[in-house]
Amino acid sequence: MWWGGRGQSFNIAPQKEEPEMGLSGPKSVEGTGMPEPRSRQLGSCLASGGLPGEQILAWAPGVRKGLEPEMPGTLICSNLRVTFQPCGWQRSQETPLSSEYDFSLANIGRLEAVNGPSRVQLLRPGSLLKFIPEEILIHGQDFRLLRVGFEAGGLEPQAFQVTMAIIQARAQNSPTQQYAGITLSKAGQSSDSRKPPIPLLETTEDWETERKKQAARGWRVSTVNERFDVATSLPRYFWVPKRTLDSEVRRAFGHFHQGRGPRLSWHHPGGSDLLRCGGFYTASDPNKEDIRAVESMLQAGHSDVVLVDTMDELPNLADVQLAHLRLRALCLPDSSVAEDKWLSALEGTRWLDYTRSCLRKASDVSVLVTSRVRSVVLQERGDRDFNGLLSSLVQLLSAPEARTLLGFQSLVQREWVAAGHPFLTRLGGSGSSEEAPVFLLFLDCVWQLLQQFPAEFEFSEFFLLALHDSVRVPDTLTFLRDTPWERGKQGGQFNNYTQVYTSGYSQPLAGNSINPQLSVWDWNLRYSNKQILQFRNPGYDPEHCPDSWLPRQQPSFMVPGPPSSMWLFSRGALTPLNQLCPWRDSPSLLAVSSRWLPRPAISSESLADQEWGLPSHWGACPLPPGLLLPGCLGPQIRLWRRCYLRGRPEVQMGLSAPTISGLQEELSHLQELLRKWTPRISPEDHCKEKNPNTILSQSR
Repeated sequence: MWWGGRGQSFNIAPQKEEPEMGLSGPKSVEGTGMPEPRSRQLGSCLASGGLPGEQILAWAPGVRKGLEPEMPGTLICSNLRVTFQPCGWQRSQETPLSSEYDFSLANIGRLEAVNGPSRVQLLRPGSLLKFIPEEILIHGQDFRLLRVGFEAGGLEPQAFQVTMAIIQARAQNSPTQQYAGITLSKAGQSSDSRKPPIPLLETTEDWETERKKQAARGWRVSTVNERFDVATSLPRYFWVPKRTLDSEVRRAFGHFHQGRGPRLSWHHPGGSDLLRCGGFYTASDPNKEDIRAVESMLQAGHSDVVLVDTMDELPNLADVQLAHLRLRALCLPDSSVAEDKWLSALEGTRWLDYTRSCLRKASDVSVLVTSRVRSVVLQERGDRDFNGLLSSLVQLLSAPEARTLLGFQSLVQREWVAAGHPFLTRLGGSGSSEEAPVFLLFLDCVWQLLQQFPAEFEFSEFFLLALHDSVRVPDTLTFLRDTPWERGKQGGQFNNYTQVYTSGYSQPLAGNSINPQLSVWDWNLRYSNKQILQFRNPGYDPEHCPDSWLPRQQPSFMVPGPPSSMWLFSRGALTPLNQLCPWRDSPSLLAVSSRWLPRPAISSESLADQEWGLPSHWGACPLPPGLLLPGCLGPQIRLWRRCYLRGRPEVQMGLSAPTISGLQEELSHLQELLRKWTPRISPEDHCKEKNPNTILSQSR
């Protein structure tokens, strides 16, 4: 991550038992090969605020390189993380995970040992180190880089030992390994009564409160999946049409892939509803009552229904994974790509293309939701990846409330965590071949919106960075499980329930129990109050707050849809449908793969112009209040440099700082560079030069 903390320090003392680092400090053991501290200075370099159950495996003095100036300290390897402890730096027990100096073992993407200018060994889990390293490079999967050089003078064995310890710890580390007991110092023993920072949507009360907040009067909270016997990948509770019985919901959901039937994601204050569901299970044979229930749930009381083919013109999971791997390889400090070919190589990764495709599709769906009172249904076969991405982006584009700090966290909790996005699998923690960082692609899309509409978002780029990095820190269950049932089972919530499994559902994972109320949104586990203050965007305009948004009634810009109209939105155009379900006498278009559908002629008008029906001579369509439509042309989609180029400190300077003091520091740095790079001038020309400080003072 990107900050360090401050607090207390402790020393390591030799013990004759297992080297455990608990709340009282770390311990060492005889026969482990880890030498005792030889001086008071070295002892002060070692970490404090260890985590319960954490064991120090090895350590070695070193110097962190790649920074100006270089930073002396100690490299420490434990069974949970690798830490670089700067000399004189003290760790706070209030934030036991340093957001800058710690690398969780699950976050290490590549480990390299270097000896001399040409001797480099790539160290995989289980490898054998062939030489004593002069320095090691730890490449994080979050694009961070830790480069540590080791001191000479009889300390070479320690450098070898700490490097081998990292190799062995990575080999023995499980992606589901917890930071056990991390919550005790924060939440205390009375954590059961502790209120989470945002509703975690684990109770009917949470869902009912959220429904009332959206004023979704035509919907109710269903408890049909309370025991996860409809689908283990769905939350225990969700919203269904008010007039639909739970018995009908159960039967209808059985005709969708993995039991993920249509349910409400978001109710637009103008009257439209955004739904999401899995693909139709066409091999089933529903009766007329079931078909009627499915159609009723898809229509949601509206006469105009649009089925959105979510995956049309979006990348598949393999595409996303390949693009992310290429991007990470390109952004490494030792990338072999020449500087004059770097931009073309960036284009070749396709990462920015996929970001552009997601934003363009979300813009179109936002227009569908906003332009007419209708039911818009996002349909993806699994309903666990791009449905969440599109639904979240649509709400960010259409609802100012979702752009607040609290609203965005609630959005991610509802559309990703509670909705069953398989975080563990997609982020590579389960060893599955289905790895694909869809959630990180979503965060990149949000960053693009933040750049194009900086006054519309209450949260800052640094909040997005913190969330981006948190997926690699195994301190809570938020990103360590694939389904809500797995999180609940791990936390001991459902011990009295008898589960019903069906083919293809995720199975529970082993591990120690963790307080289920602690989540990634407990930022003070890893960040100080000063750091958390930087989560807020100083350029946010309070005039864009939800209170000044649309009234809770149908605004004038929305018109009722045509009576009994059914549409398929695919390839940028609306195609009429004869029916919603594929089980009637004539086949439904939606039952056929989209690639077999004839491609409609794309109009030169934007979808917004088509939907609002404005004559072409009127010019661009005036956007309704609260709606954002981002630009998706080539230069409008940019590289998230502060995230992806963190391994290159020289690139970071000059990026916009989040505070006035940060801007002053960057200005001083740039002025110093200007003085170094400016050639010497003759005395007679000196009077022609202007002091940068004078220019700034005059501009004020």
